[in-house]
Amino acid sequence: DVQLVESGGGSVQAGGSLRLVCAASGYTYSRNCMGWFRQAPGKERERVASIYPGAGSPVYADSVKGRFTISQDNAKNTMYLQMNSPKPEDTAVYYCAAGGWPCYLPSTYNYWGQGTQVTVS
Repeated sequence: DVQLVESGGGSVQAGGSLRLVCAASGYTYSRNCMGWFRQAPGKERERVASIYPGAGSPVYADSVKGRFTISQDNAKNTMYLQMNSPKPEDTAVYYCAAGGWPCYLPSTYNYWGQGTQVTVS
C-alpha cells in the first residue's frame, strides 16, 4: 500500500521559515506528478507546488513564488516544501499528494497524506 506521511507543520511567525516533509512508502517515483496542496477554512484545495518527472522546473502557485521551494530526495522517498517568509494568508492545512495528472488538478491525484496544519501569525 502507498502511504504518504507529512510532518513539520506548526505555528510560525510571519517572515520566519518552516519546512514540511512528506515521507512516501510503497510509491514509485514515476511518470506522474507529486505535489503540495493546501486548504484553508471555507476555501477549495489548491496547488502550492508540484513536480513532474522529466519536466524542467517545478511549478508554483503565484502566491508562493519566490518564497516556497519544493524538492525531492528520491533516495529517501521524501519530498519537501521549504516555506520562507510565510504570510498569515499561507495559514492552511497542507497536504502532500502523488500520482496525479495534470499536476494542478487535486482530483486526479491517487494518493494523499493526512495533512499538517500550518499557522502563520
